[in-house]
This record gives sequence, structure tokens and C-alpha cells, in this order.
Amino acid sequence: MSADTTTGAIERTVTVGSRVGLHARPAAAVVKLAGAQPAVVRIAREGGTPADCRSLLSMLALGAGHGDAVVLTAEGEGAAASVDALAELIASDMDAEA
Repeated sequence: MSADTTTGAIERTVTVGSRVGLHARPAAAVVKLAGAQPAVVRIAREGGTPADCRSLLSMLALGAGHGDAVVLTAEGEGAAASVDALAELIASDMDAEA
């Protein structure tokens, strides 16, 4: 696959894999990865208001628990790769890695 030159909007629904949901350490891991991405990725619970994945406060306020569906969105250059990277992390059981 070539470099990600996507310029349109990307949206992907992911199920939270972490046993404690997106709280404390898992949320911090998402924030760290989001900050390293070329595109700004937003996250929302289905039907909710999107929040910036780079904000720990926003991630904690999301209140996403294990098994909840969240929607990741991004647009611009690198959007697809950014969403894919965060989706993979969110879907994983980050607690199993501790």
C-alpha cells in the first residue's frame, strides 16, 4: 500500500476492547498515540458529540466502557492511517499488556 494521501473524511466504528474501558491508563495510551498522528482524530459514543482524541479530559469524559461502540472520525492527509492506528489500539485489550 502506498502513502496515505486521503483527503476526504474517514469514519470507523470500533468496539472498546479494554476490560476497564477508556479510563486512566488506556485513555492515556490513546491520547499519546493520537498526538503522534498526522491527522486530528475525533471520538464519540454512537450518537454523541465528537471529542478530540488528543485530550485526556475528553477521553475520560467520554465514559466509554468495555464493549461500547465508539466512532472515530478524521479528515485530511493521513486520516485513514490515523483512524486505523487508533482503532487498532482501542479494539485491543490494553489491560492484558500490562
